[in-house]
Amino acid sequence: MTVAVPSLNDKVVLITGAARGLGRAYCEVLAAHGAKVVAGDIADRSTTVESVTAAGGEALGVGLDVTDPESCAAAVAATVDTFGGLDGVVNNAALYATLSMAPFDQIQMGEWQAAMDVNVTGVFNVCRASVGAMKERGGGSIVNIASLAAVYGMANALHYTTSKAAVIGLTRGLARELGRHWIRVNAVAPSAVKTEGTSEFFGSDGMDRALDIIAGQQALRRNLEPNDVAGTIVYLMSDASRFVTAQTLMVDGGTIAT
Repeated sequence: MTVAVPSLNDKVVLITGAARGLGRAYCEVLAAHGAKVVAGDIADRSTTVESVTAAGGEALGVGLDVTDPESCAAAVAATVDTFGGLDGVVNNAALYATLSMAPFDQIQMGEWQAAMDVNVTGVFNVCRASVGAMKERGGGSIVNIASLAAVYGMANALHYTTSKAAVIGLTRGLARELGRHWIRVNAVAPSAVKTEGTSEFFGSDGMDRALDIIAGQQALRRNLEPNDVAGTIVYLMSDASRFVTAQTLMVDGGTIAT
């Protein structure tokens, strides 16, 4: 019996929100496993591309505003023009660092709507733009980044929590639709990861305390680093997970509700 190992040789993967943090880590690790990566972001993604190519990988940087369907379509077109096709998408772009922590009845409606526009509609837009190219390849893999917040329930961040819960629902429904085309759709739900975005969200004064509390609720008692999540992305992009779809994989150190 032959068992597939997580190899991404010659697969082409588009990663959104790739300018820094988790998005950059996904690009670097996927490329290290053989993928040709497309780093999409509204921000400057040149550092990510340079990091991948310096390590011997292949990368393309594209401007990408996930709230704009035309921008999403253009990013996919650039991917196909450069690498000949598209095999996978990691929907990582999200509003997080800039969101305010506040009781739900004090969240500004503009901020609520912005979280939905990027974190939910942005995933929808990228999926819709990408599916045609993956059908031409005979299948593919979509990985949507959700969050522990969606299933644990994160107080004072209901806009973020709700948006990530919607990502899980979108993932399950889309997997049912796309299975007949051999396009798998899964979600990954990490706990708080030590990135620039997490530091900005909790603030320099509150980050250490927040991370200590989070780690203390885990069976594995340390905070996640970007590479702790990236390995799960490699698995879901590879043929090792070829019969895994409509799932939400928790990468949270075994968080226990208290």
